[in-house]
Amino acid sequence: MSVTERSAVGTSAIDRWFSLTARGSTYGREVRGGLVTFFTMAYIVVLNPLIIGTAKDMNGQFVGGTTDVVTAITMVTAATALIAGLMTILMGALGRFPIAIAAGLGLNGFVAFTLAPQMTWADAMGLVVLEGLLILLLVLTGFRSAVFTAVPEQLKYAIGVGIGLFITIIGLVDSGIVRTGVPLITFGVFGELQGWPIFTFCFGLLLTIVLVVKKVKGAILIGILGTTVLAIIIEAVAGVGPKTGPDGSLANPTGWGLNVPRLPEQVISTPDLGLLGQFNLFGSFQVIGVIATVLAIFSLMLSDFFDTMGTAFGLATEAELLDEKGDIPHFESILVVDSVAAVAGGAASVSSNTSYIESASGIGEGARTGIASIVTGLLFLVAMFFSPLVTVIPYEAATPALVVVGFLMMTQIRHIDFTDYTIGIPAFLTIAFMPFTYSITNGIGAGFVSWIVIKLFTGKAKEVNWLMWVVSIAFLVYFAVYPIEIALGLK
Repeated sequence: MSVTERSAVGTSAIDRWFSLTARGSTYGREVRGGLVTFFTMAYIVVLNPLIIGTAKDMNGQFVGGTTDVVTAITMVTAATALIAGLMTILMGALGRFPIAIAAGLGLNGFVAFTLAPQMTWADAMGLVVLEGLLILLLVLTGFRSAVFTAVPEQLKYAIGVGIGLFITIIGLVDSGIVRTGVPLITFGVFGELQGWPIFTFCFGLLLTIVLVVKKVKGAILIGILGTTVLAIIIEAVAGVGPKTGPDGSLANPTGWGLNVPRLPEQVISTPDLGLLGQFNLFGSFQVIGVIATVLAIFSLMLSDFFDTMGTAFGLATEAELLDEKGDIPHFESILVVDSVAAVAGGAASVSSNTSYIESASGIGEGARTGIASIVTGLLFLVAMFFSPLVTVIPYEAATPALVVVGFLMMTQIRHIDFTDYTIGIPAFLTIAFMPFTYSITNGIGAGFVSWIVIKLFTGKAKEVNWLMWVVSIAFLVYFAVYPIEIALGLK
């Protein structure tokens, strides 16, 4: 039966709007898919606060203008769940595709560790809002879709693989398995796996791996919760204590990272949504100057520009939802919602929100429409009321999820033909630069620029879409920021 014929089977307006019958799905499959997607990405409600809520701005304050890290983490938890819930529901209703949205890993690190130290948190989040508005403009003009079409397919996959490795190294560093020193990076504590926290991470990683391999629904969330229970028991018995002292110095190399796992006084509380609206749209222009601000927005845009396009393409391929032309259904609506999510994330001080590749877990359960996303979004809204629990979870219990998610994203490498050096080398540079330079933007830029150069010097410049020239030249400007700033007297 053709898609058109199956579309006629649906009798209700909801069925027709979501193409439920046309895509061969049922309400039961969509609900199950939405539940599974939530369980596989709910970790972001834990991890985003550990990134956004623990970094200080130029004034030494945490997000929201507080000097109390626990308050900051609690507020970020509630806002993270709220925006993820609302934007995922919007994606389901308008994009009509089983993609969930939440604060983007990688981008939140860029905001927390690169932008915030140069300005106030309100200024940094204002930059995120501006970037989202510009991305939305590019979507409405059709430019974003056009660029996506111009990017070689195998480079799209390389971006996803590189992000996976980037997430992995973040997890390994935060867990303490990888540390800086001499040589450049070291293994554990002085080359050894010392301390109960590292044992906890290893236990959590192996537990999560086993659950994922056995295809247990909600494996990542179960891994986080199970490892947290172990951490609480270990702390109660051994009294490990924190890794850092009151002044932030490394007082105990074998201590817990960030949170010491102790039960909170309360589990359920009214969400503290005090972060909503705490952004300064143009404050960064005064603090770091117009050119530096424009370059920062440019960096955010390049980091955010391709994320949803690659994710949507990968998910549509897995769900077998590409049309006869190889296009994604309702692609423009998906990109509009994603752009609005970037704005909403900045406005709520939780960083840019974007589509999650973990949505593939829901697709694997049978989700094929936006109904699954609506289910996932509603569960995120419920999660707002459990924000005190985030202060229990140490890095060592949460970071195994990053390593496993990194693996899931890296599986896209099977689509890249490394025997063809003209695509293999740019793909390799894309993948390698992201984790080794701690930057998604650098990886994408390295891949694009090298691809253009190879085409130019192999006499195939005419094969390059003009938009790839535009984007690659933009990346060259990005990489040459320092000499440009020198020339303009900014350094």
